[in-house]
Amino acid sequence: MSKFNVNRRDFLKGMGMAAGAAAVPGTLWSNPGWAASADRARELNILVWEGYNSPNVLDPFRTSFDTKVSAQNVISDPDAVNKLRAGETKVWDLVNLNNPWAREMLYPEGLIKPLDQDRFRPYFDRMLEEFKWPYKWAMSLDQKELLGMTQRFGPLSFVVNTDKISRATAEDQGFNLFMDPAMKGRYGMLTWANWNIYHMCITAGFTPFKEHTEAEFKEFEKVARYLFKNAKLLSDDHLMMNQALITGSIDAYFTGGTYSCSIARMDGFSNVRGITPKSGPINGKGGIVWIEVTSVVNNPQLSPRAEDFLEYVQRPDVSKQVAFAEGSHNPVTQLGMKEVRDAFSKEELDAIQYDSLEWELEHCADYDVNPDYDRMLEIYTQARREA
Repeated sequence: MSKFNVNRRDFLKGMGMAAGAAAVPGTLWSNPGWAASADRARELNILVWEGYNSPNVLDPFRTSFDTKVSAQNVISDPDAVNKLRAGETKVWDLVNLNNPWAREMLYPEGLIKPLDQDRFRPYFDRMLEEFKWPYKWAMSLDQKELLGMTQRFGPLSFVVNTDKISRATAEDQGFNLFMDPAMKGRYGMLTWANWNIYHMCITAGFTPFKEHTEAEFKEFEKVARYLFKNAKLLSDDHLMMNQALITGSIDAYFTGGTYSCSIARMDGFSNVRGITPKSGPINGKGGIVWIEVTSVVNNPQLSPRAEDFLEYVQRPDVSKQVAFAEGSHNPVTQLGMKEVRDAFSKEELDAIQYDSLEWELEHCADYDVNPDYDRMLEIYTQARREA
């Protein structure tokens, strides 16, 4: 299954309250007692989102560094954090999560280690302008320590068939497009609960990234019920949503972006396009962008290959492999390097909507914590059940 079908759609499920809940020990491999071996110099264990486990990414590193690399996919960010809290800092050398976690939880809790700034700071100078040093989500809260390296990212709002709804119209209307009575029965909902909730907040006219008033909860419920009631199609399968757009069954789908539609675009359906609203309630912004940060785990027997791998994936050729991993294609921060941009074909750049990437980032807020997520999830679940 795709990363979003199982994973990223729930990557911050319960981030507000559940992240602080008791850690649930994670089970590794087939042997629950598995732990890192004594010969750490030739071993690397990484806990990562799907894509970094691709043979195209890992095999050259295994060969070049004569290292056994074991990778396990992240199921959700909270699950990965709880693995580390439960003692798996003794297992993992690197952890790859979405942007809020390193600075807000992992480092304050002593679960990750700062990086050598002399070694890694120069890489930020070669990234896209938005990610240059000192990049907020890669730094500690006091801005003194470097906590990880960025790579994949992407805007995620909604997707339209531009043969039916123009890009300009979609950007102008933003999420209000789905509240237009003329859209009843013409849209689908990609049911990635956490993202739906964030986008419903925006549709209701307020930011998800704050504590909410009772009036806002009522407006959120109103929006959730309307959207579920009037959607033609509900599915957590983004490939199904893209197919529905292509066949004309729907004209748009609520929640989606480069991650969800890039495969269809790469297949030649450039009319399937992720949209970032021109404006919205998050300090004037109406879109959200996710960013991954890869950090070194505070492992008492840390593999010396951990930082080598962090450098390795910064290479232009490897950055391209990470960007075009199986299942989804995404921008990478290394597109700031000409040699990385030159490695992409015209069709590949079009698939990740590189033509509008800078504009979309300017109109997106960074993914962050919704302190009321758990309560909103209850409202969301009830609205879906009763639709």
